[in-house]
Amino acid sequence: MPPPRILSKRAAQLLRQHPCARNVRFLSQTHRLAQPPPSQNDRTTHFGFETIASAAKEGRVGSVFSSVATSYDTMNDLMSLGIHRLWKDHFVRSLSPGTSDPSRNDGWKILDIAGGTGDIAFRMLDYATDIKGDSKTTVTVADINANMLAEGRKRGASSRYAETGRLEFIEANAEKLDMVEDGSIDLYTVAFGIRNFTDKQRALEEAYRVLKPGGAFACLEFSKMRNGLLNAVYKRWSFGAIPIIGELVAADRASYQYLVESIERFPSQAEFRGMIEQAGFVVPKGDGFEDLTGGVAAVHRGIKPLGKR
Repeated sequence: MPPPRILSKRAAQLLRQHPCARNVRFLSQTHRLAQPPPSQNDRTTHFGFETIASAAKEGRVGSVFSSVATSYDTMNDLMSLGIHRLWKDHFVRSLSPGTSDPSRNDGWKILDIAGGTGDIAFRMLDYATDIKGDSKTTVTVADINANMLAEGRKRGASSRYAETGRLEFIEANAEKLDMVEDGSIDLYTVAFGIRNFTDKQRALEEAYRVLKPGGAFACLEFSKMRNGLLNAVYKRWSFGAIPIIGELVAADRASYQYLVESIERFPSQAEFRGMIEQAGFVVPKGDGFEDLTGGVAAVHRGIKPLGKR
């Protein structure tokens, strides 16, 4: 077969000037401009240090928490060297849930997101009941993971709040809380959960929607240490020891590896404060967040402005 013939420069120039060629170029440019936005299946997000399709993250995270549901407290003990219990106590005290106003006919309506096992919910109800003398405040625990909710329901059934109507568990996605009415919640909490969400900004916007004007958003999450030396030591512990201990204690190295990677990928305190503000919240003056144990964890707060819907 003879070699393909190459057009001369003159012939190529004439071809480009032909009206049909111009139409082809125009149609090609129009086609590029008209390309639809990427579908959900085309979008990507992170799963620890791995980049995956956004549509796949919910299932991958669900598998992790189904795996650790029965050893959730052990997991948090490993992740925080046991200090998470003190952080949670401080978190609840700082929010002072419930009302001591005898003229108020109802208590607070609290929504605890990603709180399947009830760790925060029980503390909230204990504080309202024992400190405020409030027997009307209620907590709805929402979690996307049925196994985590099963652990919470089991604990709830043996607690003093069983059959009081003050504690409810629902399966729900924080990014789409269709079952929660606009402006119906006094306090929205999420502890050690938001870093696992696929679309954190969408979840913050949903928090804003369901809160009453004047209602509070409060988040407790692993964060970034300010001291470089301590941060290096903590990272060495996290990446070197926690996955190995997870394998020994729970026979599940992969889940614990993901969890330490998810902490590393979570935005810094300042970045997350900006995301809260972007959702419409007013954050406290100063830093707008509170570091715990040098920044190993942090508490973030935001208030939905009065007069907003």
